[in-house]
Amino acid sequence: MEQRLSVVTLGVRDVPRARAFYEALGWQPKSTDENMACYNLIGMAIALYPRDELAEDAQVPPEGGGFSGVTLAYCVRTKQDVAPVLKAARAAGGRIVKQAQDVSWGGHSEYFADPDRHLWEVAWNPHSPLGDTGVFQWGGA
Repeated sequence: MEQRLSVVTLGVRDVPRARAFYEALGWQPKSTDENMACYNLIGMAIALYPRDELAEDAQVPPEGGGFSGVTLAYCVRTKQDVAPVLKAARAAGGRIVKQAQDVSWGGHSEYFADPDRHLWEVAWNPHSPLGDTGVFQWGGA
């Protein structure tokens, strides 16, 4: 298996609501219908799909809540770029989980939850700067 992550699919309770949230953050869908939305990112994609149907496809129970053990990270180029993303997430209907602050590993980050409680970290990582095209490489290029 090659080291690659191609698509992250988020199980959501209301696809139109989830689409409105991500599109309020400036994301443009590549493919949509009443039951899903897919957004091309740099080198991968995020898909929104009904939570119950996604659980059925994976053959697991759809119920559950709280912390799932997974967070999604959006890295920015500078420390000053963290706070505007938090502001945009709040304006789009996201819930702030952790205010932007310096963190133990030397970076600066915050967390917000989308309308389905998927946790997003917005982080500036001085040890892994983004390339010119926005590509993230752990530990730099």
